[in-house]
Amino acid sequence: MRYSTSEMAKDVVELVDHLGWTQERELHVIGVSMGGMIAQELGQLIPERICSLSLFSTLSRFQRTVPFIQNLRNRVNMFLPKSLDRTIIDVAYNMFPDSWLDAPDTLHLPSSTTPGCLPAARHTDWETGAYGHFPTNFARIAAQDLEKRADTDGFGPKGFILQAIAAGWHDMGPERLKELGDKVGRERILVAHGTEDRMLTFPHGKTLIEQLQPGESYVREGRGHVLLIEEQDWHDETVAKLWAKTALLSV
Repeated sequence: MRYSTSEMAKDVVELVDHLGWTQERELHVIGVSMGGMIAQELGQLIPERICSLSLFSTLSRFQRTVPFIQNLRNRVNMFLPKSLDRTIIDVAYNMFPDSWLDAPDTLHLPSSTTPGCLPAARHTDWETGAYGHFPTNFARIAAQDLEKRADTDGFGPKGFILQAIAAGWHDMGPERLKELGDKVGRERILVAHGTEDRMLTFPHGKTLIEQLQPGESYVREGRGHVLLIEEQDWHDETVAKLWAKTALLSV
């Protein structure tokens, strides 16, 4: 069986079936990057069960948006062995614009009133275990990446390569996108993409918007690949409004 976005969408169907989330217009689906590709396939499988479909920083199929040699170099560099420092810098560069990486860390931090959240590691109370900000956004992203890579069982080269293959094979052409919009309902669909996205460049988002014609589309000037981190407040408010609007459509 090929490792693909369509097969992963079937995994999602099995999961929501197991949870008993089987009613019409019950699911609010958010997909970011490859998650957005899986979400498109999910919309093909169970369109009548989707209340809203939000697609952030994703694509319908890969297109070459840079010169051939540069594109080839970029793809090869993804798999070449590198030092840990170089790897972390490259990840941050591909995910976020330089201006954001250099800016002070202003992420909303969890507190003692955050449901289900414990104090920081190696602390038993919130008085000494309150979370703090990093000096810059890059410092936070680097720390998060280091923590992720420390889990060698959960994050390894095999999974990374298979995910890259799955994303590369993803193909939602104009006819399938039209069918997706018709069945889910375009008024239930949102697409957003940053103009400075270096992971999945902006022309991919532009094509998705043009061919899917979602009810809501957002071009985020100067933003990169991870809008839910770069623009936390805007992201949460936009999704909340879509959920409220589409819930009323189902009444």
